[in-house]
Amino acid sequence: MKPLNLKISFLSLITFMLISVHGHSQQGDVTINQDKHITVLLDLKKEMNKNEADPKRYKIQVYSGNRAGAYAAQEEYNKSVSGGWNPSIQYETPNFKIWVGNFRTRLEADRALKRIKRTFPHAFIFKPKKS
Repeated sequence: MKPLNLKISFLSLITFMLISVHGHSQQGDVTINQDKHITVLLDLKKEMNKNEADPKRYKIQVYSGNRAGAYAAQEEYNKSVSGGWNPSIQYETPNFKIWVGNFRTRLEADRALKRIKRTFPHAFIFKPKKS
């Protein structure tokens, strides 16, 4: 072997050994410092989101008609639309209605409506009246 190739091989071996020794030093502890009020705020937000009948929220009506049609529309919705918005059946004399979502802003509702209209072209956004 040439002396130059021998030096390069030796330097490569030493570099590899140094990298492998320092490559295993990936240990440590993680400490999270957060304000104590964050957990209180998160609990408050969870409680606020539970209120489904809030008149300030937007919903999307997917279907209005007879009971059999409502159940069929609910089943069709569950099969074809994903997004985490659970459909609920509401009865307002004389119709059964399928309502979806509980959106805080009109923008959220518009985004969801765009996806829902692919399957239910007559769907629309509304704010429920106070019960």
